[in-house]
Amino acid sequence: MHYRRRNVAASLATIILLVLLSAALASARATIRERFKEAPQFYNSPSCPTIISSKEAVHVAMTLDLTYLRGSMAAILSVLQHTSCPQNIFFHFVISSSTPTSNLRATIATSFPYLHFELYPFDDSSVSGLISTSIRSALDCPLNYARSYLANLLPICVTRVVYLDSDVVVVDDIATLYNVDLVQDKVLAAPQYCNANFTAYFTPTFWSNPSLSVTFANRHPCYFNTGVMVIDLNRWRAGDYTRRIEEWMELQKRIRIYELGSLPPFLLVFAGNIVPVDHRWNQHGLGGDNFRGLCRDLHPGPVSLLHWSGKGKPWARLDANRPCPLDALWAPYDLLQTPFALDS
Repeated sequence: MHYRRRNVAASLATIILLVLLSAALASARATIRERFKEAPQFYNSPSCPTIISSKEAVHVAMTLDLTYLRGSMAAILSVLQHTSCPQNIFFHFVISSSTPTSNLRATIATSFPYLHFELYPFDDSSVSGLISTSIRSALDCPLNYARSYLANLLPICVTRVVYLDSDVVVVDDIATLYNVDLVQDKVLAAPQYCNANFTAYFTPTFWSNPSLSVTFANRHPCYFNTGVMVIDLNRWRAGDYTRRIEEWMELQKRIRIYELGSLPPFLLVFAGNIVPVDHRWNQHGLGGDNFRGLCRDLHPGPVSLLHWSGKGKPWARLDANRPCPLDALWAPYDLLQTPFALDS
């Protein structure tokens, strides 16, 4: 009987060990399944000032996620290629605390050995209990909400940041966007779209409740896309805006007042009270709608930033040989190492 118990215990221990090894191997495979080429180093201006303090740098914040890493690498390359002083860009990458930091750091450093950057682990559990299901599961990822916590994650010496989604390509000098004038003590600047149907972002429950709908009284709210924002972090910290966003998310858990992920809480707090930026800085919606991902055209006017927001991502459509016409504008920034290149 004792031998049988020992055998059962040994078998269970072996099974547990195999499961843990399998999970570790799966994590390692997930981490290294893509290889990226080394990007060229750009020298776009002969008169770039030497950065002495963080206030003189251009700070860009992004999230890094294994699913969208290919898009992030293309976005980084596009920023560096088109800015006047790439050596003065400092990237702040927010990653899930469950993601191996060393692997991501090595991936970035290998492709951009000259890049100034730092990684900031984001505790998924800090927000997972506040997330309500939305129309697309990708929108419910905790890391999608990390933009609300930048003021807490980044060093206090960083007073302003441009936040960019991973599915963008910048074709203009990011310093121009970074230096937008945040007048009248505004916290946030972004392209806004007042011709969009703003009421559609909230449920009838919200609009029929006077104590809720009064939120937008005297504000003239307009839709803006949170994938491209300039944020004054000092003003954000002083106004405790992370907590204000969380309060709306807590209400959403009790009464369903919106449908679309992390965007509506930002609209509830900021819509009608931001500095509007030229639309050229967010040619959004190129990924199509959130249901079918149909091809979209550019909006009229000049272009400084292309944004594949929506269901369809250019790298996935290119790999499937079903690209949209505008995906050809993303392809030159793709740093993915192809199997042929790996074998050569």
